[in-house]
Amino acid sequence: MVVDAAEATTGVVEKMHRTIQAHPGPMGAPAPDRTRGITGLVYRNIRTGIRLVGRAIDVSLAPLAVLLPEGKSSPARDAYRSAVNGVCGDYLFRTGNPLAIDMSLRFRGRPVNLGDPMSMIEQHSDVAPAPRKLLVLVHGLCANDRHWNRDGHDHGAALAEELGYLPLYLRYNSGMQISSNGQAFAELLERMISSWTLPPEQLVIMGHSMGGLVARSACHHGRAAGHAWLKHLGKLVFLGTPHHGAPLERGGHGLEFLMDLSPYSMPLARISKARSAGITDLRQGTVSAAQHDVPLPSGVECYALAAVRAAERTILSERLIGDGLVPLDSALGQHRDTARKLAIPENRQWIGYGMGHGDLLSRADVYARIRGWLRQSA
Repeated sequence: MVVDAAEATTGVVEKMHRTIQAHPGPMGAPAPDRTRGITGLVYRNIRTGIRLVGRAIDVSLAPLAVLLPEGKSSPARDAYRSAVNGVCGDYLFRTGNPLAIDMSLRFRGRPVNLGDPMSMIEQHSDVAPAPRKLLVLVHGLCANDRHWNRDGHDHGAALAEELGYLPLYLRYNSGMQISSNGQAFAELLERMISSWTLPPEQLVIMGHSMGGLVARSACHHGRAAGHAWLKHLGKLVFLGTPHHGAPLERGGHGLEFLMDLSPYSMPLARISKARSAGITDLRQGTVSAAQHDVPLPSGVECYALAAVRAAERTILSERLIGDGLVPLDSALGQHRDTARKLAIPENRQWIGYGMGHGDLLSRADVYARIRGWLRQSA
């Protein structure tokens, strides 16, 4: 990963060098990527040297990698991998980098065997032999399943204790396209439900931030594939989900556009464009690569919880600031275009003032609202 980054940086520097040599106008045509003559030879030698160093490192470490034990999971290690996957997870997957996270369902910190999901669960005496109420929690960008435990509170664990749900946590590469993660999630749920001892009475999916988009995408792909797990899905709960996009990603896209206007800043735009496909999808809240506007799944009760940092209602705080990452209308599925507005009834919406994006994972009033909604069918 470091070698590829060094080679890409060399390309940015060379492009800038060539632009300065060509002396284009401030808004003129871009110069060629490569320099010529002795200067070009120097840059080619630098790139070749970087590649050779990278290959030498790979060759020397390959025999040791087989002998070394697999690293133990820890909060710090998982947080690092999750952050890297969020920023450049599609690159990690494409290059076969072992830092790339494989999608899995987890129970109490350990992956669930989808072929025999009950094998691990039955080891815990406090869990019913064949749990019939399933709750699947889906984390957001740059996060992992551990992030549901915040400030000593975990919505999944609390709902298990009070309402008898079996909480399963999805871990996935949040830098991949949301549509790709949604399809993989749908297939994973299909495998798990088909192996369950008894058909579940209830299936609830709760998604925080990007996790809500992944859940919607899974429903979309599952419906297209005729999956059976959708027959058991009763509720979808969204926590701060950017259904219609997030301003920070739209701002990044706007900055790219401005940088591409001048040949002098154009090389630097390559750095911004290196962000992952998952982050790019947050610009408009894209859940399908083939369909622009995807409605909520029919026959499923959908709930939306949103946060606003301000202590009281103002146009600025709700439309622009929101919870610090997601505006209020986006989190509630509201849109000026009625064709894009999501059909979430007002009695299934909730707004928390004086809280941020992460507070939706730990605030007592947020949990009380979720518990109340789920208790209606408990």
